[in-house]
Parts: sequence; structure tokens; C-alpha cells
Amino acid sequence: MDSTLPVAIIGAGPVGLAAACHAIARGLTPLIFEAGPNAGASIEKWAHVRMFSPWGFNIDKQAAKLLSAHGWVAPAEDTYPSGRELLDQYLYPLAALPTLNRHLCLNIEVLAVTRLGQDVMKTKSRAAAPFLLRVRTPEGEKDALASAVIDASGTFRSPNWMGAHGIPALGEKELADRIAYGIPEVLSSERQRYANRRVMVVGGGHLAFNVLQDLARLALQEPRTKVFWVIRGASLDRILGGGANDMLEERGKLGQTVRQLLNDGGIELFTNIAIDRVTATDNGIVVEAGGQALPAVDEVVVATGCRPKLELLAELRLALDSATQSPIHLAPLIDPNEHSCGTVRPNELVHPDEGVFIVGMKSYGRAPTFLLITGYEQVRSVVAALAGDWDAAKRLNWSCQRWACAVRSSM
Repeated sequence: MDSTLPVAIIGAGPVGLAAACHAIARGLTPLIFEAGPNAGASIEKWAHVRMFSPWGFNIDKQAAKLLSAHGWVAPAEDTYPSGRELLDQYLYPLAALPTLNRHLCLNIEVLAVTRLGQDVMKTKSRAAAPFLLRVRTPEGEKDALASAVIDASGTFRSPNWMGAHGIPALGEKELADRIAYGIPEVLSSERQRYANRRVMVVGGGHLAFNVLQDLARLALQEPRTKVFWVIRGASLDRILGGGANDMLEERGKLGQTVRQLLNDGGIELFTNIAIDRVTATDNGIVVEAGGQALPAVDEVVVATGCRPKLELLAELRLALDSATQSPIHLAPLIDPNEHSCGTVRPNELVHPDEGVFIVGMKSYGRAPTFLLITGYEQVRSVVAALAGDWDAAKRLNWSCQRWACAVRSSM
């Protein structure tokens, strides 16, 4: 690794900033690219949501060390932050630290990553060539060189489609103004969009749970609000989780809340629905699955999770699992169909192009079981490897791993 060049970090979310903290501690120079106007820009989109992992899971140890040196006091480990609190009480103070802030490049979007003078087909002298990042700045496109690349850009900006085939349902793109993705603020900034309307929520994960819970609260205040829930599966047992037995208490409560809303009739459920078409009619939006038409609604919220955006790495040689779209060595350890436990050693994150690492939520591809504490352990290990400390890189934080196992086994 050319130590005269910085380590490029894509994304200034919690994992990206943690990577920068570890790089600084190791004597490496980070160069952090953030497409948004501030650190944690993607979190702003779900800032109203309370996390089901406690503060103790959401703070990187090296970052806490840097913050504490400037008088920062950590929140109680066993309390649960909202996205807003994660930003205000942790991420913004971290990004403001002079030792970190001078490496932070805001409003800079990484468009592509390649190797200097090498397209993906060229092999000769490839490993010796530095990485080249094409970035979009307010002044126009520019190039930056780096000794290594840590992609912590996340997946929240790349939601999955409503369609059951992994591609948009017929008509889905045309009705984009009536379809929201993720977790809209139905109780505040987007209240008028959903109040006293017929709303369909598509998805069987915790994104959907949060939307359903908020819509049910809205319906208590605005009684003409009707909530429909569409899932692909037939059974709720796996979807709603372990309840009181869930190792993440707040996640278990969320599943129990949704179950109670179903029992009380606050949500109308449709199961075994593989959506293939969505149509605008005089009566509203009609979702269809195999010829079956569901009740017409006014708005649709697609909460089917996210996927990694891999186009910016297209000129690199990556080893990705064809199903999860995660690093191939990591995939069998995090496959949600297996619910098995994985580790986060750098050899499970490597690619044929040495020096590039996909970390954080993006490293899990389409698998939904990621926790911030795993991302922090990933970047600790990766940065240790980049610094040449392979003993530290291979050493596992076993506390992190026990929790990772518990989280997956409880789902």
C-alpha cells in the first residue's frame, strides 16, 4: 500500500466515520467522501424512527475514545436512540472533531472507482496501481487517488422494488408519485399525505413494522385512515419474530405490537401476495398478483428492504455472492435463509482487487441482519490489516460475535 496516498472512505455514516477514526489511530490518512450536505445524511430519512438496538451497540469504541477526549459523555448503553438522537448525540459531534473534520468532504458524490490506468480487463501491474475515484463536486467532476478504498456507502438510498420478481412491478415506475419507499414520516411532515387515506404497506420486515405502527397511530387520530398490509409469505410466525424471547428486546416488542394491531383489527392483512402489476384506476391504485386484484388504495408504502448499489465499483474486480450480493466469503455466514453466525475478519471481506473493502450494511448485500456493532468490528479489523497489523486484524471481538449470533438465532 502506498502510504503517501490516503485511504478513501465512501460514506460518512456511522461505519464510515468509525473507519476514519481507526485509520487516524493507526497513522493512516482517511479521505471521507459524503454525497450529502452533512455526515449521516441517509439517517435523516429515518431520523424519526427509534432503533431496536441500544446505544451500547451503536457507538464505535475508537470513536468514543476520540469524543471522550473532548469532553463528550456517552449516553446510557441500555437506552434506545432514535435516528435523530443517533445524529445529534453521536454522529454530528464525531464529525465535528477537528481531527476528523479536516478529512471530511461533504457534497462530494463518488461516481466510479477504478485503478489508475487500468480498466477491469487489464491485469499487468494492476496490484501496483493506486485507486482512482471519479467524484462529482459542486465545481464539477474531479479525480482523486487513494491507496485503498473502504466502501461504507450503505444501501438505504437503493430500496427494493414492490415487484415480486426483483424488478419493478408493471406500472410501478409510472406511479412513482403515489408510491413511497422506506419509512415515511406519516405522523409529522407527511401526515397530510396519509391522513384519512387508504394506505397499503408492502413488506414483511422491520421497516414495514415501523410504518404499520405509525399508520395505526395515525388512524386513531384520523379515523378514516385505512391500513392494508401485504406480505409474500403465508405465515406470520417467522415474520413477527420471537417476541419476548428476542435477544433484542425492542425488536421483539415491535413484532408484538404489530401482532396486537392485527388482533385488534387495526390492520387488514393479505398473505401470499407476489405483486406483478400496479394500476391507477378511477377508484385508486390497484395492486395485482397473479390476476388477483387487491382493494384499491390511495397510497402505497414499499418497505421491502434495500439492496447495494454496485455500479460505482463496476471497474473493480469483486468477488460477490450471486444471491446476497455480499462478499462471497461472507455470504454463507449471513444468508438470512440459514440464520447462521458470521465473523468479520478481513479475509471474509476481500476481493480479487486487493485493497478494496465493502463494509457496513452494504457488505451484507440484501441480507437484512446487519447491526452497527458488526460494521464497527469490520472496519476495526480492515484498518488493522491495511496498517499491516494482521494479529489485530484476525483477532475477533467476541462480545460482538456473541450478540451477532443471538440476533440472528432469534429471528
